[in-house]
Amino acid sequence: MLAPPELRAVHPLGKSPVITDGDLTLAESGAIVEYLADRYGAGKLAPAFGSRDRVRYIYWLHFAEGTAQPPSLLKLLFDRVKSKAPLLVRPIARAIADKALGAYVLPNIERNLAFMESELGKHEWFAGEQFSAADIQMSFPVEAYRARGGLDEKRPRLMAFLEKIHARPAYRRALERGGEYALMR
Repeated sequence: MLAPPELRAVHPLGKSPVITDGDLTLAESGAIVEYLADRYGAGKLAPAFGSRDRVRYIYWLHFAEGTAQPPSLLKLLFDRVKSKAPLLVRPIARAIADKALGAYVLPNIERNLAFMESELGKHEWFAGEQFSAADIQMSFPVEAYRARGGLDEKRPRLMAFLEKIHARPAYRRALERGGEYALMR
């Protein structure tokens, strides 16, 4: 579950994702998405400065990693603890993991899912009526919730969001170029 050592040659922390653009090397998904949208988006991937949608855009760029992703990562880790703990301590590890999952992780995932579903009821996309880099950033936590966080057809707006993301030509080109990916379960 750690990045391969080869990434340290690109970034001192071995962080992934990471991009290099000229002499700039940048890690952190939010920073990368924001940089690419500002540098190469030609005004199409971010709402205008000063607009209401710009505030929503900034919010969702940060929500993805600051609020949505941590409970998903914790669920992944606690699920792994339950299944990978040494046999002798597995019952104790499962009890601790189940307690943490039930008291903190799953309620936060549920609140996040309800909130995201509700917000998509207000607008076509997370930042407003136009697709933006915030939707790119939000696609990963929504994918993670689909894979291991309980997202299913009970949340039709989030499911429709994923379908729209998957149908985008740019998404399809990215898969052609980088290959299919599977989130760890």
